[in-house]
Amino acid sequence: MVEMKIDASEIKGVKGGMVQKFADFLKEKTSADVTNESNMITVRGEGEAVSKKYLRILSKKFLHKYELIDTYRIIGGDEENSLKVKERRLYEED
Repeated sequence: MVEMKIDASEIKGVKGGMVQKFADFLKEKTSADVTNESNMITVRGEGEAVSKKYLRILSKKFLHKYELIDTYRIIGGDEENSLKVKERRLYEED
């Protein structure tokens, strides 16, 4: 059994319940065991459905669905089996 963690703490303030919508989206697409504890989403399952690459693609699809792809990006986390949703740095031109 593979366990992947996604840190979604930075999308907390966007809209109410966005982290829970993210967890529900992953559960629907992967059909794996998805839990949400204080902005940390844990996906447990077998095979390709919980691979780091596939979860990264699904995370990008979620951000695109809610029109957040211009504001956030998906990066590798601190641990081996983790991803992190990070806010993009937008530089203003003078």
